[in-house]
Amino acid sequence: MSRKRQPRRLSNDDLAIWRRVTGTANPLHPATKTHTREEPQEQRPAPASEAVSDPVPRFRIGQHVSYDHSKGHNLTPTLEARLATQPVRMDRKTFGKMKRGKLRPERKIDLHGMTLAQAHPALSRFLISAHADGCRLVLVVTGKGSRNHDDGGPIPMPRGVLRNQVPQWLRMAPLASLVLQVSDAHQSHGGSGAYYVYLSRRR
Repeated sequence: MSRKRQPRRLSNDDLAIWRRVTGTANPLHPATKTHTREEPQEQRPAPASEAVSDPVPRFRIGQHVSYDHSKGHNLTPTLEARLATQPVRMDRKTFGKMKRGKLRPERKIDLHGMTLAQAHPALSRFLISAHADGCRLVLVVTGKGSRNHDDGGPIPMPRGVLRNQVPQWLRMAPLASLVLQVSDAHQSHGGSGAYYVYLSRRR
């Protein structure tokens, strides 16, 4: 059996020479100072003059957040607000009488219960025919829609799909050139579940 070779040890003279050499050399990685861990100091509350109010409440991971869906999460203007801000394109005196329910609609269409695919062509045929016959004021009934249509999801679902869609159709071809004014109907003619549609004169 071969014996394991014992590691060679430096003599005292060799060690003295080695210490002189290492004393003149610059280390490649200087030893970093060891930082002693300090105990966290107790934070003192800022004076009242320096305190800044935090408008956003602090949140911790895992914290339960409750959301009130009754307020809704659709930031676009309501349908009523959009209709109220549209310019009056018809005679103002006639417009005032119409809003007070003093004008009697010449024709009426009831879209209540129809799907969007059924209501759009039905409304187009009705208005084109009424305009061709020289009618000026017609009534479009849409209904107010379900009260619990919004399920609280990330995409707002407006109450009353037909009620919200009809004004969009009236601003698009081929109906836009026939329509002069759109307004919520008076309570005597269906209120917010119907629209007055005032048509332009037949050429």
